[in-house]
Amino acid sequence: MILLRALQIGLAAAGLLAAALWSRVRPQTATRLPLRVRRTLERLGPTFVKLGQALSQRRDLLSSEWTRELGRLQADASPFPPERAVASIQAALGRSPEELFRTFEATPLAAASIAQVHRARLHDGRSVVVKVLRPGVAMVIDRDMRIVVALARLGALLIPFLRRRRIGLLAHEIWRNLRLETDLETEARNIRRFARAFRDSPAVFIPDVIDTLSARGVLVQEMSHGRNIGDPALAGESKALAQAFVTFYLEQFFRLGVFHADPHPGNIFVLDDGRLCFHDFGAVGMLDASARRALMSFVQAFAVQDPGWLADAAADLGLLTPGADHDVITRGVEVILRELEGLPLRSWSIAHLMVDIARLGGGDAIALPPQLAVLVRTVFTAEGTLRLLDPDLDVAEMLGQSAPEVLRMLRPGGSASESMLARFRWEVAMAARDLPQTAGRLLHNQRRHGGLSIRLPDATASAKTLGRAADRIALALVSLGLYIAASLLMQHSIGPTILGDMPVLAAVGYGLALWFTYRLVHSLEPTDRA
Repeated sequence: MILLRALQIGLAAAGLLAAALWSRVRPQTATRLPLRVRRTLERLGPTFVKLGQALSQRRDLLSSEWTRELGRLQADASPFPPERAVASIQAALGRSPEELFRTFEATPLAAASIAQVHRARLHDGRSVVVKVLRPGVAMVIDRDMRIVVALARLGALLIPFLRRRRIGLLAHEIWRNLRLETDLETEARNIRRFARAFRDSPAVFIPDVIDTLSARGVLVQEMSHGRNIGDPALAGESKALAQAFVTFYLEQFFRLGVFHADPHPGNIFVLDDGRLCFHDFGAVGMLDASARRALMSFVQAFAVQDPGWLADAAADLGLLTPGADHDVITRGVEVILRELEGLPLRSWSIAHLMVDIARLGGGDAIALPPQLAVLVRTVFTAEGTLRLLDPDLDVAEMLGQSAPEVLRMLRPGGSASESMLARFRWEVAMAARDLPQTAGRLLHNQRRHGGLSIRLPDATASAKTLGRAADRIALALVSLGLYIAASLLMQHSIGPTILGDMPVLAAVGYGLALWFTYRLVHSLEPTDRA
């Protein structure tokens, strides 16, 4: 079976490669290539639809023409039979839906390529949704992605363009993300984390999971109702909703260090009380403390349009390679900002700016590290959702107004900061206790020796090591010179000879060279010899 599937995928890949090569011969056909790729991915099935959707978010790798076409891939799929959903629930939770729920609707509420959702009601009266993984979908994805990874490795070996784009690493990254999407236990943990963090939020609501009714293949979550964020009836609330959305993501980025990585409009709706309700936490991103500080710096530099600050923040964030020329990058950022001056502020995009800065000196496409790619993809999606909420939104102005809130979030707080402050107080106390004795010793040395003596044991040891290395190099050069001189004397038979026809001077030269070689080898430390 896997051989037939590999043949099918291989033939499709060969067809697309031939089309790409033909588009080089006849450039007028290049515009049809993204459409052909999209249709081929749809024919290959759910795994490749998800693969195309993942690629449509990689604006660091693909042009807007490609991302726009791949973005048309739809994850909607025909529902699988209700009896299979019932069997999956019983296998995952050990009991039938009739035992677990007061009511369970066999007809699915919605179906996608990975899972489908059913309505249900708990015995305590609460309405819930039951997300059931498609039977066998994890095995299908693993099978298909093994073939994709193998083809990516082969392509990287044969085609320099693909090798430069690190296509093998990209395939592995997408495979890992698809595996996470088929693990509903991981999604349940993500939901619990966000539901706890925003339980008291007046602007955001996260429907919590029912812990006892969730497993790897089944997830049961509180039911919530609301309106689509694009509903024209919400026009009067657009400013408040956009501000709530921005605050939600600032808190995720800078307070939690974990963020919902798929904020497209289909995963968000507005409750009757005006709160934003977020769904689908299968994809999340993470930011460590240094990344949060760098992102905060980037956001503020963007808000005030400072090119030097933006270049520094981009380097700290990891958008630039370590060897990038700072002056060149700063000038490039200045040019980008100058080009933006002619656009209305609502057309500016921090996500586009991230990619444009990353591309400085990197050609028309770059390959961001996985976590940074997740961040950039999330910012792109979030900006699109923001502009759906408020088409006249001024992103730069809103970020500038939010800067004080960002700074507040990054102030020390929590148990980790208390621990660091406790250590700081302890070290200060110990230094203060030892200060009189230390100062007295320094003054005594100054009076006795007529000056302060500063010992740098590491520097002294380094100097000794360098001195020994220099001696060894000199000995090696002398030995090499003796070998060469003795060989020349041997070749030309210069001077008196011994042992037949060996020149005496050559014999002496070889003897000295061997002696110096012995000394050189003997002087090496055991680790040097290894």
